[in-house]
Amino acid sequence: MSHENSSTITELVLVGFSNHPLTEIPLFFLFSLVYFANLFGNTAVITLVIVDSSLQTPMYIFLCHLAFLNIFFSTFVVPKMLFNFLANKKVISYNFCTAQTYITLFLESTECFLLAVMALDRYLAICYPLRYLLIMNWSVCMKLALGAWIFGFFASVVPLYLTILPLCGPYVVDYIFCELPILLHMFCADTSLLETVMVIGCVGTVFFPFFLIILSYLRILVAVVKIDFVKGRKKAFSTCSSHLIVVTLYYGTGLIRYMRPKSLYSAEGDKLISVFYAVIIPMLNPFIYSLRNKEVKESIRRVMEKYKNETKQQITD
Repeated sequence: MSHENSSTITELVLVGFSNHPLTEIPLFFLFSLVYFANLFGNTAVITLVIVDSSLQTPMYIFLCHLAFLNIFFSTFVVPKMLFNFLANKKVISYNFCTAQTYITLFLESTECFLLAVMALDRYLAICYPLRYLLIMNWSVCMKLALGAWIFGFFASVVPLYLTILPLCGPYVVDYIFCELPILLHMFCADTSLLETVMVIGCVGTVFFPFFLIILSYLRILVAVVKIDFVKGRKKAFSTCSSHLIVVTLYYGTGLIRYMRPKSLYSAEGDKLISVFYAVIIPMLNPFIYSLRNKEVKESIRRVMEKYKNETKQQITD
């Protein structure tokens, strides 16, 4: 294995699904549709919250941040993957590979904190309904959302910048994009410090937010059980169901990837898992929230009616 300064590297081979050439064209069209559905769904969520004042509440403000994160994450991963499906030379520039490593780690960490903040919001809404708007006011809401991004950055990008190592050849990334666990096997020199930092970072950015989510929902469960009437319990659970589904998909995928036994490991399996959390889940999130949420459906109806009325008025004038 050759050793050279990473500054001399111009590009790396990005294997992707090139081991299955017959699937590349069908996958190109499939993932193109998924990516555009992701852009449409998440942009629609952000637009609805901006246009409809009734949705400008903490829950939907946090959802806007999640929607923006989904768009940002997929846009940094999917277009390059789609381009390589059609390219004869499956490569990625060293600079873009490095950027993908930093950005994906940052956004994965931020999403963990955002999901924890959203769970805290549901806990306050259900357990303290009369004081909810006083506690979760606009200022607190903005600070929590901004805090998720700041914590995500300082808990991921900064430690990686301080401990990252130069790469060693052969420069082949057997994955669909550049991500730290994959590049870890390509670093020169001893990676023990970096691995220690990764473990500490994992505790802070994954397990700590997950602990807060579990704690919030345990408190919610206790509060819901105390509700006497069935309709009230159903309403309380309905406000949490979408978030619970998103948390289950996100953390479930992570657990499958990182906690499964080595006997079940395969490079192709890892690629499929990465497709799920980098491409599929960002597309599903807005539809999970909209299809299961009466307020979002009502908002869509109001916006559509307003648009029709304005169009009719313009035609009449």
